[in-house]
This record gives sequence, C-alpha cells and structure tokens, in this order.
Amino acid sequence: MNLADYRRAARAWLEENAPHDDPPGTDAITRAKEFMAKLYDAGYSGITWPAQWGGQGLTQAEERAFAAEARDYTLPTYVFSIGLGMTGPTLVDRGTDAQRERFVRPLLRGEEIWCQLFSEPGAGSDVASLQTKAERDGDHWVVNGQKVWTSVAHHADWGLLLARTDVEVPKHKGLTMFVVDMHHPGVTVRPLKDMSGRANFNEIYFDNVIIPDEHRVGEVNDGWSVAVTTLLHERLSISAGVGMGGSKDHPASLEALRKVLDTSDPLVRDQLVELHIRSRALALFNQRLSQETKAGIFPGARGSGAKLLLAELTLFQADLATQLVGPETALAGHPLAQALSMAPGMALGGGTNEIMRNIVGDRVLGLPPEPRVDKNVPFKDLKVGTQA
Repeated sequence: MNLADYRRAARAWLEENAPHDDPPGTDAITRAKEFMAKLYDAGYSGITWPAQWGGQGLTQAEERAFAAEARDYTLPTYVFSIGLGMTGPTLVDRGTDAQRERFVRPLLRGEEIWCQLFSEPGAGSDVASLQTKAERDGDHWVVNGQKVWTSVAHHADWGLLLARTDVEVPKHKGLTMFVVDMHHPGVTVRPLKDMSGRANFNEIYFDNVIIPDEHRVGEVNDGWSVAVTTLLHERLSISAGVGMGGSKDHPASLEALRKVLDTSDPLVRDQLVELHIRSRALALFNQRLSQETKAGIFPGARGSGAKLLLAELTLFQADLATQLVGPETALAGHPLAQALSMAPGMALGGGTNEIMRNIVGDRVLGLPPEPRVDKNVPFKDLKVGTQA
C-alpha cells in the first residue's frame, strides 16, 4: 500500500472507530482498553515496532501519516502513554526475548497498563540517589522502599522499577532494573492530586515485594545504563507531544486559539505565528531524533534538548493564551484553566529544565561539568535524601 492509500485508510478507520462521546455503562479505563485492542487489530498500534514482538514493522512514514490523521481526534490512549513511550521501548531495546514475548504484544494491544518507578522523595532530579532496595534471595529479589510522582500507577498492571542492589559502590553503579507486578501483595499505591484537580500520579510503597530474577532487565548493578535508555525514550516521547495542544480541539492549541481571538489584529497574528514556528521547529527536531533512533543512531543527550524545548514551549503557550484570551482563563470552569495550571509541571516532570540544561551543556556542547563530590564515593557513605 502506498503512503497516500495508507493515510486514506487510516482516516476512514479513525472516522469509524475513534470515540465521539462516552457511552453509558462503561468506565474510562475499560473504554480505553477496548479502543486500544481495536487500534492494534487494525494495525495502528506499534506501527514501527518490530513485527517479531507484536509490532507492525512499518516505517516512520506510516507512523507520521497515522499521527497526522489522528490529530483531528481525541483518542483515549493517555493511560497507555508510559508503556508505549517509555517502558515498552526499553524492553524492546534491553529486555530478554522471553520478556519481549511476554510483555510487548499485551502492552501494544492495551491489555496491560504500565508505569515507570524511578523518582523517590529523596531522589527526584538526582535519580541515582534512590534508596529503594532490592536484595537477592535465591532466584528472586525482595524489594522495600518508596516511589513518588508515578503517573498512572493507580491503573497499572506492571511497572519498570529501578532499585538499589549494592551500597558498596558509587551510586550510579549499584542499581538494577526490574519488571514488577503492581498487583503483588506488598505494593501500595496512593494517588496524589495536583493543582489542576487531577490525580494522575501517585506515591507507591513496597513492603517485602517478591520479584523473580527472570524479571530483571539487564545485568545486576547495570541498571543505570538501562535507566538511561528509558530516560531517552521518555524525553523523546514527551517532546513528541509538542506543547499542551496535542490535538486540534485542545483549548490551548493554535487552532483553538484562532477561533476565540481577533486574528485581524496584526499583533495577535504575529504572536500566533511565533507559536506556530516554535511548535513546528520542535516537531521537526523531534522527528529527526526519532528517525535517527529507528536507524540505530543513538540521539543521546539531544533527547534532553528536545524535552527542554517542549517545556519552554508549553510555558510560552500558557503565557500567550493568558495574555491573548484574558485573565478569565484562570477562573475555574474556563476551558483553559486546567491546561494552564498543568503547564508548570512540564518544566518538572521527566527532568527539570535546570537538569536538562546541565545535560545539554555537558554532553552536547562540551562545556565543563559541574563539580561532583560523590563520583567515587560508595553510596553507603553518602548523605542523600532521607538517608541518615
């Protein structure tokens, strides 16, 4: 099928299957899972993922074509975003064949929901300072600790967990990655409400949670390199959102703002053009990084640059919408109120803007790194987070 036919087929499928309203009698998660199953069965989930693990094995061209058509619809896929954008690609890149066979197809079909368990109360931007411990006991591991700011964990079936397995070595060298069953006894999930009124992220407690060694991802104490893979995919997937307005009906999108503003005013037009230029530039940069990744070229720290650009674009978009529409945007009930209250979070989640600038400066621009006093110090000797 040529690309034009592929795009027409995608448009026809979306027109017939994309939800237009909320049918009575079913909850949002059930509806999302039903839609993901239809999306996968039609060949539009995992478009560029390897066919041997359940993907479609197609090219970036087909993925971009479908994304362009899907932008006209509000698809109920948010709850799967962590799995599709972060944990799933990590398993494809770093997991065993058995792990890929077990987890990837159910993830793509929406049968199982995933979360990412990295941040802790004392280890946010400095993830490698985490204290959640995994201690080996024969052919399994026993996990104790706490995670926080974990998106969709209250719906998740599985999580990608980074835990400390050796305190005798420096902090980056004593970590190991695991797949953890979020329904296992000893896993407690407590939703946290943000200032937008949503409760999409959570704090999680692990009390003697058993993980079989076959669910270890990568080598023991090599978890940081696996985490770097996850963080790369995280920043690429976040930046692919290109601003708060991911769909045309989003109240802060360029299309939505044009409908409520006087575009005969040349100053308004200039500002909207600036928003379009910034959004388009980021979209093209992200497209390039994605193409390089699929071609086996590791984007490295430039993924952090894309995430930084998105955070700055999101804040610019929120500020612009407030200026142009007016102060009533901050009032409860206004279509823009929730979107604006969520905007500052983009400069925090997935790595703060300050951390992103440090990474870009150090690893892209070759600037001198910040001084570090903990580089060669065993973790047990550090005073980090809540550690006494």
